[in-house]
Amino acid sequence: MTDLPLTLIAELSYKCPLHCPYCSNPLEIGSDHYRSELSTEEWARVLREARSLGALQLGLTGGEPLVRKDLEQIVAVSRELGLYSTLVTSAIPLTLARLTALRDCGLDHVQISIQDVDRENSDRLAGLTSFDRKLEAAAWVRELDLPLTMNVVLHRQNLDHISELLELCHQLGAGRVELANTQYYGWALENRAALLPTREQLARAEEAVERFRARSDVTMGILYVIPDYYEDLPKPCVGGWASRMILIAPNGDVLPCHAASTIPSLSFENVRDRSLEQIWFESDSFNAFRGTAWMQEPCVSCPIGHQEVDFGGCRCQAFALTDDARAADPVCRYSKHRHLVTEAVEAAQELGSPAPLVYRTTRRRGAART
Repeated sequence: MTDLPLTLIAELSYKCPLHCPYCSNPLEIGSDHYRSELSTEEWARVLREARSLGALQLGLTGGEPLVRKDLEQIVAVSRELGLYSTLVTSAIPLTLARLTALRDCGLDHVQISIQDVDRENSDRLAGLTSFDRKLEAAAWVRELDLPLTMNVVLHRQNLDHISELLELCHQLGAGRVELANTQYYGWALENRAALLPTREQLARAEEAVERFRARSDVTMGILYVIPDYYEDLPKPCVGGWASRMILIAPNGDVLPCHAASTIPSLSFENVRDRSLEQIWFESDSFNAFRGTAWMQEPCVSCPIGHQEVDFGGCRCQAFALTDDARAADPVCRYSKHRHLVTEAVEAAQELGSPAPLVYRTTRRRGAART
């Protein structure tokens, strides 16, 4: 029996003031394919369909969701339906007045990204002067008594500041901080040479996290996830392909995960053409890697019986590294492609001058900044 989705990720727009070089948005966000964004009425219908299908949580994200002038209306529909809504934002377009309006419409939770504790490096990584604005916005969230999560994507260019990052999030009054080491697909794969950390960096970071968790004055929840490349068994893709989450792109394409569009053999149905229920249960893309029937060796006869534990790992990572979305995730120690991960990790052990970054852009690709 197919599970029902718990979470709807609504990518309201791919427009964004930031240019983060690890962004999970598609590399082709500037193409005509993504220009026709769903209307307010279409998003309202999608939320109703998601709630009927069983969704309980709504992530309002992008790009930058605040570029949508109808965000308050979308939040109000979410509250009416009983969805728990989270605004996932760079905070750059945010004002206190607008945050107040969103709260009054029923917004439940705010997540703000921050690139580093060092102002100059944070702004460099974001591709925009933004550090002070983020701190101001975090203060507004707490002033309005909204739950605050701070999100930090970690990599070799900020990982050594993890103690200071945790202290900053603690001082901002965050109830939760997500310390997510970069996962390498999309824009992050383009920048892997500049972002993949060393073993020593990761060891120091893990020790710093444990010291912070042990402090008696810290009640902040801390999620710390290391890069897949430093594991020897893969993680299940968002709980298993098309088992827990639905993601809707700004143009209405429906995907089972953030990076599914990187697999060219898949075509994705659109909410303008079919209902979410039909897409969830019937679409080829959602059924492509559900369960275990699609698996190849060594997954079929997994030596440790993890077929229904990790479901072969990340399909997008498998394709990115092997050109075969059905291959075992190369992170797995039993994968014949494990050497691809090992070689990347070994190449990262020398900490010299970082490679130039390829910044996220909706206009053109390949613009490098240092």
